[in-house]
Amino acid sequence: MKIGIIGAGKVGCSLGRYFVEQGLGVSGYSSKTKESVETAATFTNTRAYDSLYQLVSENNLIFVTTPDDCISEVWAQIVQYDYNEKNKIICHFSGSLSSDVFLNREKRGFYACSFHPMYAFSDKFTSYKQLNQVMFTAEGDKEALAELCPLLERLGNPVFVIKGKKKERYHAAASLISNMMIGLYQMGIDMLVDCGFSETEARSLVKPLVEGNIQHLLGTSPEQALTGPIERGDVETIKKHLAQLTDREHQVYIGLGRTLTEVAERKNPHKDYAVIEELLRADEVQEAKKK
Repeated sequence: MKIGIIGAGKVGCSLGRYFVEQGLGVSGYSSKTKESVETAATFTNTRAYDSLYQLVSENNLIFVTTPDDCISEVWAQIVQYDYNEKNKIICHFSGSLSSDVFLNREKRGFYACSFHPMYAFSDKFTSYKQLNQVMFTAEGDKEALAELCPLLERLGNPVFVIKGKKKERYHAAASLISNMMIGLYQMGIDMLVDCGFSETEARSLVKPLVEGNIQHLLGTSPEQALTGPIERGDVETIKKHLAQLTDREHQVYIGLGRTLTEVAERKNPHKDYAVIEELLRADEVQEAKKK
């Protein structure tokens, strides 16, 4: 397979360099600017294509690594032309979009799929070094998956196939676990600052707590890692917490608290959490009435 990459940002450069180092046939890049194409081509020791048409014509596996809102635009440009070779595979790497973004692909002679690496690309020139540890989630045409799933698995990257209609929910889950965790952390820091700590002091204070929880969670399970007033069934402490929260903090505490109660019930199946469930449910109803 000859691979052409459209998009020369963090994802495109990282995947290209990773695949080149793994011995795959990456031909080169096409992108909006000449500078970005040349940078990516130099970094991966591949070719800087002069046009999108040229890249698609000369490769049978097309990777689209642009931002999500550019994928449809790229596809619209691709299908303006006819290509001698049919049954090319086009694949994007968006977390939230499915391969349905490639409209009428069968009529244009393409098979389509999407592969999403569960990884945050932080740097264009160093992120590729961690890609050998990354898992991919895929969906799309069976013909495309039959080619790409074994290819990635041979490199040591596990691939999980899901239905295209679940792609947005999958991406929401990934955002909840990664991005939203930062928001939860910042909310806690802001509360500590309100208690009189400087932001630097607050960060130092919670660092061992955060690191210990993450390590325990990843090393065991949510049930084993869970501690605190909900797990203990400490109703009075939970009431005191709720009384101290702003409306926004209150909503977060209730939502996460109900999920934690479910985890606690799995951990301690013989313990009665009915009072806590009712307390959190009543506060949720009260919040809804305010709106």
